[in-house]
Amino acid sequence: MAGTTVGTGRRARRRTGVNRENVAGWLFVAPVVAILGLFLLLPILMALWVSLTDWNGQGSPFRAGVPFVGLDNYTGLFARDDLSRQNFMISIRNTFYYVMIVVPAQTVLALGLALVVHRRTLRGKAFFRTAFYFPSVTSSVAISVLFLFVFSDSGAVTQLLAIIGVEGPQWFSDSRGLLHLLLSALGLADVDAPPPVLTGGGPFGLSWWEWLSGPSVAMCTIIMLAVWTTSGTFMLMFLAALQDIPVALEEASMLDGAGRRQRLRHVTLPVLRPTLFLVLTLGLIATWQVFDQVYVMSQGGPAKTTLTPAYLSYRTAFRDFDYGSGAAISFVLFLLIVLPAVLRRWVTRGRDAVRDRRRPRPGRS
Repeated sequence: MAGTTVGTGRRARRRTGVNRENVAGWLFVAPVVAILGLFLLLPILMALWVSLTDWNGQGSPFRAGVPFVGLDNYTGLFARDDLSRQNFMISIRNTFYYVMIVVPAQTVLALGLALVVHRRTLRGKAFFRTAFYFPSVTSSVAISVLFLFVFSDSGAVTQLLAIIGVEGPQWFSDSRGLLHLLLSALGLADVDAPPPVLTGGGPFGLSWWEWLSGPSVAMCTIIMLAVWTTSGTFMLMFLAALQDIPVALEEASMLDGAGRRQRLRHVTLPVLRPTLFLVLTLGLIATWQVFDQVYVMSQGGPAKTTLTPAYLSYRTAFRDFDYGSGAAISFVLFLLIVLPAVLRRWVTRGRDAVRDRRRPRPGRS
């Protein structure tokens, strides 16, 4: 009886100690939670309410006279046959090509740079690491303005192409898509007269010819800027992961007769898989949110071929004073970013779980 009383008292004291630790922990994090709730969560909820209204920016969006439209701002982006849906689908098309080119290019370039600066025989590692990383810490606005001068009609790129006998395009005025130009160069299509079978019938108000246009020349310039400025940051991530690879693992693969390519394929890349997933996820998030370069270099032109959802949301809200539709575009963009990332994480976690179950446990034959 006495032992039971002593055990109960110990459990009660233990629960009391745990409760005190929980209270102390919440007291420490309460200021941060309050700040995040006030300056992050509350504005998001306010923007969500604005996306359900037809607020034009006059007065408060929470006053009684603001028209409540429900999900009309969202359904109009997909179902309504008007200019708003056309602009939104054009922005999705442009950003899709942007993402499909920038993410693989910057990932491959970052990995290549990391492998180069990780070599033990390379001299001047500090200089090359700084040089490769420097564009990532430079202001995106400043680099965008620099690219405007470099790719202008009298810029350095156009002059260098002229030296080798190539007439450079008008980089920020050419709205033709690369796939269209390629088909035209091969004699398979005419840019000005597309095949009749592709001029209609496309989804969401755009023809198949418009969906299959490819990135424009102006968008390709922005793509080159994005790849150049972002690969340095991802290079550091890959470099940190490469430095964590045990030297004994590489030496063992060399003793087994593995060449450089075999070590890269069977030793380095499997170890870099978590870092590769992180780089791809961050790259997808950043590319879908591209705004600065478009705002400075093209503002959606020419012919809307550099229009992106982020810039369209800004233009719809702050230039057209349609804050409801602008907020709706931003939340749709949020879903386009979050849902694929969650799906990729779920698929990766499922594969890791299967791999762990198949892995033999110690002590079993």
